[in-house]
Amino acid sequence: MTIRKSIRPALSAGFVAVACLSTPLMISSAQAEQVGEVGVDWLGNDILIDAVSDPKVKGVTCHVAYFDRGIIDRLQKGNWFEDPSNASIACRQTGPITIGDIDLDENGDVVFKESRSLIWKSLVVNRIYDKKNDTLIYLVNSQQVQDGSAKMAISTVPLFGQDVIWENGKP
Repeated sequence: MTIRKSIRPALSAGFVAVACLSTPLMISSAQAEQVGEVGVDWLGNDILIDAVSDPKVKGVTCHVAYFDRGIIDRLQKGNWFEDPSNASIACRQTGPITIGDIDLDENGDVVFKESRSLIWKSLVVNRIYDKKNDTLIYLVNSQQVQDGSAKMAISTVPLFGQDVIWENGKP
């Protein structure tokens, strides 16, 4: 057996492992469903659009757009395990609203969390209830272990004048 033939399976296994490790992992109870994919260049980079239904607020759906690096871009830049922090969000009422047991403090709840790197970075959607303005606020941002990201986007769903059911009574 030549050295070239013995190295080929190892290289193939290494590429498969890198591809698996660089795939984003979902870490939350909310389910994201990919509803769009727009190619942005010849390197295979895409903008993905996911629909995320709030598991504790029935009738609200958020659409989150984020950048997904292609394999050629990963090879060129040498950073295999990380996608950019940029994300955008738009949340709307998509049915009758029923609000379950949500956290009402200013930190709110994590609705969705997805890994954007091997271990250090996550894309996170938080929900915060603004009692004074009777509005649900959804914030998408990137969380990093160090050097947190200031890249974020926000969307609101006003509840004023809506027929909203609060399972635990309106606060």
